[in-house]
Amino acid sequence: MSVKPPFTDLEINRSTQGFYEGHSLEIALLSKAIMIGLVIWALVSPANANGVLGSLNWQILEGFNSFYIIIVGFFAFFLFVVAALPQTGKRVMGRPGAGKEFSNFSWFSMMFGAGLGVGLMVFATAEPLGLWGSNPIVVAGDVAPNSQEALQSAYRYTFAHYGFHAWAIYVVTGLSLAYYAYTRDMPLTIRTALTPLFGGLMNGILGHIVDVLGVVATILGVSVTIGFGISQFIDGMYAITGMEWMMNMTGDAPTPGTVGLIAGLIVIMSLSIISAVSGVGRGVKYLSNLNLVLSLILLFTFVLFGSFLFAMTTYATALVDYILNFVSLSFGAYGPQSPDQFTAALSAEAAPFADALRAGATNAWGSFDGFRSGLEGEAANLSEDALKAAYAAGEPGRQFGWQAGWTTFYWAWWIAFSPFVGLFLARISRGRTVREFIIGCVVAPALVCFAWMTILGGTAIDLELTGGAEGAIIGASNTAKLFVTLGEMISGGFLSAITIMCVVLIMTFLVTSADSGILVMNTIMSGGDQEVGNKHKIVWGVILTAVIGTLLVAGKSGGADPMEALRNAMIIGALPFTMVMGLMCIALAKAMYRDGLRSKSGDLATEPAE
Repeated sequence: MSVKPPFTDLEINRSTQGFYEGHSLEIALLSKAIMIGLVIWALVSPANANGVLGSLNWQILEGFNSFYIIIVGFFAFFLFVVAALPQTGKRVMGRPGAGKEFSNFSWFSMMFGAGLGVGLMVFATAEPLGLWGSNPIVVAGDVAPNSQEALQSAYRYTFAHYGFHAWAIYVVTGLSLAYYAYTRDMPLTIRTALTPLFGGLMNGILGHIVDVLGVVATILGVSVTIGFGISQFIDGMYAITGMEWMMNMTGDAPTPGTVGLIAGLIVIMSLSIISAVSGVGRGVKYLSNLNLVLSLILLFTFVLFGSFLFAMTTYATALVDYILNFVSLSFGAYGPQSPDQFTAALSAEAAPFADALRAGATNAWGSFDGFRSGLEGEAANLSEDALKAAYAAGEPGRQFGWQAGWTTFYWAWWIAFSPFVGLFLARISRGRTVREFIIGCVVAPALVCFAWMTILGGTAIDLELTGGAEGAIIGASNTAKLFVTLGEMISGGFLSAITIMCVVLIMTFLVTSADSGILVMNTIMSGGDQEVGNKHKIVWGVILTAVIGTLLVAGKSGGADPMEALRNAMIIGALPFTMVMGLMCIALAKAMYRDGLRSKSGDLATEPAE
């Protein structure tokens, strides 16, 4: 039986002249209007912008936290099924005879380059240490924070946040783009991935909206990445120079100040724009090579001077634990605990004091001792058993708060980042089988991330466990933990040299991330065309700088954490694209099933693509 041929007539109207020549006017103008509107709002009324973004973010988390958790679990299992099924896993992403574009060595090298970036520089020490002090097992009161017993659960959630789930998010987007681009000769742009569901509708306003959602998500995802990287860059500059004008010295530990963050942002984004206009061959290529060399030097420094045996033991046990708990990590979602639900769970003795007890009992970042010491009046005079029961009654609220503030933040970050990384993975994977793409892009980079987290983070934890650091690493800000760990591990001129090298590495990672983000945004707006004029690279570089700068200022105006407004905006912006990704999975399943029928009936094209 003959099967109807797939829809491939994707037409993205592009301007033929003027400033926007080669670009879709609708996508470019709508994307810029949204971003410029956000910049003006944050510039004119930073406190209002921070407050509204925070309020909207919390409403989204209350309504969609479970959705974020479950759909990411679905992405991982969807890809495993697609890879395992013979009829889908063996399908080649390319026409017969086209061959692979890159050797296995080059493919893996570029993939690792995508995985080892700003996020790992910031969180390789901060993530394991943070989760060692607070994770769902600690929140439940089953183990004490920062103890030997908390190590297993700390790495279980560290691996969850940087493992197969994270890379599955990237690969859903990357596989969708690569499959249509290389089997159907369609453009590498977001709307292409939904053509099996919506066909010709993707040529109109619906297609523009999908692409704009991809651009907005990319901008906000890259902005959060650069925001964290800039903060660590300033921490490193302070460690080298001791210049206090860059820092906020009023807290328990120095943190990057607004002036330092804006100065660092201007430096990094200026270099990024220069790199972007110099072209991939000159800019990104040379910086990527430098990144690889410096990353290996940093890794071997920790291998030689850090707690390598402790790290490798942790790696092996944590990987087994992660796999054993994979299903619960994928679908164990929590919803908010209402005041009525909390009150109903209290004992008769504690119920009259529900309002006084609820805030402390549901605080995911507190402890039982903190809950008890924070009570006043008659509530403070309740019996020990009543207080313990009240704290236990608030566990669902604590679990929701922890998950929403930690795991869901990561899922939103990776989703917002997925058009960027997914498009990169698609570009380098022509000629690969679907199974090869999924296993190579989910498993291999995750194992490298695990190594970074255990070698760098394990050293930091071991220094605290053995008492050598005496709380110095735990007490440092997230972006300063790497430098404090190095200071506890080595000393003298070698420490100075490695610290300078880390600052250079952070800078080059930031420049390549921003450079590539600018290119991806322009690729989407030009309908998949990778040849973008320099003027558009400069414009988007300036817009990206303005978005990050104004949201950093807005976040600082609302509290101590300048990243707050950026994080809130990113979680809000990621939600619509999460829904697009869910549709991508349905569309890809349909496309592969229909292509299987066409292959059996002899209707699938067999000519090599030109």
